Amino acid sequence: MPPACSRESGREKVAIDRMDWHYGGEFPKGLDNACGGTHIGMFLAWIILHDLVGEDHLADSSDELEAVRERRMTGRDFLIQQCDEKFWDSDLNEEGLGFTKAYYVGEDKSYGGYSEDYGRMLTFALPSAYHVRDTWENYDRLAPAIDAAYQRWKAAQG
Repeated sequence: MPPACSRESGREKVAIDRMDWHYGGEFPKGLDNACGGTHIGMFLAWIILHDLVGEDHLADSSDELEAVRERRMTGRDFLIQQCDEKFWDSDLNEEGLGFTKAYYVGEDKSYGGYSEDYGRMLTFALPSAYHVRDTWENYDRLAPAIDAAYQRWKAAQG
């Protein structure tokens, strides 16, 4: 899936993932469109909880970032409410972007290890990845896999 670009404030942004890429495609009938963002939101929650979020959110979304940190808001809700359902490169700081490119996007830009970990940890007994419930319990099942990938990535950075 090629990245989508947008110009905001004269700066080109690159979309890492977007909910409409999922619910606009071969999406299971009967599911709410929000289910197309659960996997994005869980990664975004991990980013927020590890202080890898971009400057724009630090300046403009401080209350919502705190709500995620306190688990009063899920990453998917943050994605919908603060990111207009789109996960942009500008949502990340430099380190977060480097990790995201390696783990979420992957070298061939068609999804990296995150997609595999998400499936392995959360979708094994479900009809599709879109059937994963957006809960902090599911996030807690997935987070150790992201943590391990992040540690491997950090170690490879030298």
